Amino acid sequence: MASILLVILVIAAASVGSGSEPEPDQARTAGSAPSGLKAALAKIVDAKPRPNKVDYARLDRLLTELSSRKPVVGLAVAVVEDGEIRFMKGYGETVSGSGDPITTGTVFRWASVSKGVAGDMVAKLAADGQLSLYDPASKYAPSLRLPAGAEHKATVSDILSHQLGLFAHANDSKLEDGMDARLLRSELATLSLICPPGQCHAYQNVAYDAASEVVEKITGQPYPEAVREHLFEPLGMTTASATREGLYAARSWAKPHQGGKGSKPVEVTDSYYRVPAAGGINGSIKDLALWMIAQMGEMPDVLPKKALEAAHTPLTKTPGELGRLRIARERLNSAEYGLGWRIYDYSGHRVVGHRGGVTGYRSLILFDPQQKSGVVALWNSATSQPAGVEFEVLDMLYGLEPKDWLKLENNI
Repeated sequence: MASILLVILVIAAASVGSGSEPEPDQARTAGSAPSGLKAALAKIVDAKPRPNKVDYARLDRLLTELSSRKPVVGLAVAVVEDGEIRFMKGYGETVSGSGDPITTGTVFRWASVSKGVAGDMVAKLAADGQLSLYDPASKYAPSLRLPAGAEHKATVSDILSHQLGLFAHANDSKLEDGMDARLLRSELATLSLICPPGQCHAYQNVAYDAASEVVEKITGQPYPEAVREHLFEPLGMTTASATREGLYAARSWAKPHQGGKGSKPVEVTDSYYRVPAAGGINGSIKDLALWMIAQMGEMPDVLPKKALEAAHTPLTKTPGELGRLRIARERLNSAEYGLGWRIYDYSGHRVVGHRGGVTGYRSLILFDPQQKSGVVALWNSATSQPAGVEFEVLDMLYGLEPKDWLKLENNI
């Protein structure tokens, strides 16, 4: 109950909602732990607001220019500093040419940002003593079958850190062809291991969704219901869900586009809703910002410190990620993976996050747990251009020399 009351106070203080947009620096809100409601109120009414490291007027100009470009249909961005939401705004349209605006309440698909939800949910159950992250995967995920019976050697932690010994994206193409996810997990046994479980990292979706079975086994609830009851509702994430029906039921939701402005929306595919732990979460930018605040340790009665430490602790190096993000290679010194979360060294600062993409949607979350600051973004087109906003914000937070991360080729 305290969590819900806090969120109501947060939203009221920010004067933002699904039908209105704030000026860039009027979205200052409190992100304190629900158990510390008085402290949260003190933040909201504090007559001495904390100084901003991020230039929100400049950020708004950049995002306004970006949203005017052809590849972008709709975009929503929020920034948290010191555990407070200080910027939250929507740009563009839910459907190209419709005139229906993206707001802070518009729901998007989170794609692989969903993996952090599964990581946190399992880590929370482990912190509560309901399972061990080092239990064999076979104890909780009956559909998971690995070559040579390796599911008995692989652990729950190996599922969530993509260390099952399979080649990357095993059986994803069959999932996208419409095959049943649990059947595909059982068919993994017919493949060959590239290493013993726990010895190498290779990104998964079908296999990763064994995490949903872990949650269901412990809670006795379907995965979408479990994350709603144990995470979304107590965190005040009112638009978050884990089904396609949940997306359709939203008051405002962004339709997927493979093209940019002038293109027609495409079908909302169900493939990755069938692996909800890997890619099935929906939610607004407001809810993604609240999710990020919880990752910073500001809502410990829902996500305790022990669970967050387990989820955010590096378990395996991911050097291939440095190649994928070569645009920022001068800033990125290392890349690792925890339980559904990526961990980077960005110019000497430890940051945690993830990116995601499914047909017609892209997403990102990236934050500095020590500074309790970070950025989230959601958009409904296939372009990768908005992803540069995470580096724009980090450079402002750390006082680094500005670069044209958004590829706007001007000095807005």
